Amino acid sequence: MPLLGQVVAAQVTDSNDKEVFAQVSGHTLGILRAEFEQSPALGDTVHALLYTDKHDRLRGTTQMPKVRIDHYAFATVTQRMHSLGVFIDIGLPDKDIVVSKDVLPFDDAAWPQIGDRLLVALSVDKKGRLWGELATPEIFQAIAAPAKSGQQNETVKGTVYKVREIGAHVLTADYQEGFIHHSEWFSAPRLGEQVTARVIGTTQDHGLNLSLKPMAYEEISDDAQMILAMLQQAPQGTLPFSDHSTPDEIQETFAISKGAFKRALGNLLKQRLIQQADGQITLVQPDEK
Repeated sequence: MPLLGQVVAAQVTDSNDKEVFAQVSGHTLGILRAEFEQSPALGDTVHALLYTDKHDRLRGTTQMPKVRIDHYAFATVTQRMHSLGVFIDIGLPDKDIVVSKDVLPFDDAAWPQIGDRLLVALSVDKKGRLWGELATPEIFQAIAAPAKSGQQNETVKGTVYKVREIGAHVLTADYQEGFIHHSEWFSAPRLGEQVTARVIGTTQDHGLNLSLKPMAYEEISDDAQMILAMLQQAPQGTLPFSDHSTPDEIQETFAISKGAFKRALGNLLKQRLIQQADGQITLVQPDEK
């Protein structure tokens, strides 16, 4: 079916309580009756996006997704499948679209997690299957706005769209392009991850240089930096340690003495980078400071 992923004009041929049926180019498609305030009459023309559902049946929807052929928009990741890729929700009533593992990072640890988002359009392969097509760096550059004056040390939120050994590329919520050098993170962000970063400068092409490290990072000890890095990796940014933890527990986990651990905690608490309560230490988020 050459029109998959495109909006077509189809002629209504039948309907029931659940579906409206219409024809286009000799093919019959079903559209959910609930999408119409009033069921169209036989012979009426309806405009719908064509796709095939999970049972490979031809379907249409009048609720136009923003993601279409040559139409890029952000879509949320709903599932990961190592053998196939990741599934994204583009707004179809009964189907998620796959972004192939062939266009994702080789290491699936760097793949998007459920809830992350990707800028995609639709594409159709030679077998007539719909896929999510990742936006290229050229697409991001085309839609990006230039850096503004006075943004130094500003906190911005953005979505990671490319990760390389040298650093990660980000599109901010204000559609500015940002770059995070690998020296400015504790651990590499993943594709599709939504990050909160600090502006530390501008790039030659009027983008933003960003950091995932707190402003006080340069002022804290190596031990404190290590604890921060471990908190970054921990679920909910929390570790079950405090200044009351035993020397053996501290040595086994952090490979430092209890005295060094307490000094590092004191440094981090003073900088308001962590909180300590109920025998746990927790990373302070930027909007909590």
